[in-house]
Amino acid sequence: MSQTAHHTSVTVAPGTLPGSARKGFTLWLTGLSGAGKSTIASAVADRLRAEGAAVEVLDGDEVREHLSKGLGFSREDRDTNVRRIAYVAKLLCRNGVAVITAAISPYRAAREEARREVGEGFIEVYVNASLETCIRRDVKGLYGKAIAGAITAFTGVSDPYEPPTNPDVEVNTERETLAESVDKVLDTLRQRGFLPGVHAASAV
Repeated sequence: MSQTAHHTSVTVAPGTLPGSARKGFTLWLTGLSGAGKSTIASAVADRLRAEGAAVEVLDGDEVREHLSKGLGFSREDRDTNVRRIAYVAKLLCRNGVAVITAAISPYRAAREEARREVGEGFIEVYVNASLETCIRRDVKGLYGKAIAGAITAFTGVSDPYEPPTNPDVEVNTERETLAESVDKVLDTLRQRGFLPGVHAASAV
């Protein structure tokens, strides 16, 4: 008795099979208040989700409200806040999640500690914008209050911000469009092997 073999072709999205799970990583966005961290984080998250990634955004304001409620803005409290974010990021990252943090995290030493905590999946993104530009963008009027002395320990005014000396990627929101900044971040992820590369379609 003859038998006929039937072959079915199935196309599976990258990262959906157990053997092809995505590697988790943490994009650590640092920069002054008003530099554009949250805007870039949201846009990058949208692009990553469109590519099939599981994404979690740890926004600085939300973390302060929930994870770090009760902390102030002393250097010790700021460092504790960064440690808490890094710990959560590590847990998510090792389970294949794309983590995006958007926190000022003003001190280099704390960011380097976060890098050690997260491990090889840590990618520091410096969201660069001048203080003058950030002041102009300040819709909440926080810089004005800080300059007037109504708010103390405000990064960039009465507290220091230590920019990265060698970030994994730098975006400049004064000179680049949002799309250009997002592309820079995604290109870095592809170069590091965290996202599939872009391959030209070949003729069959």
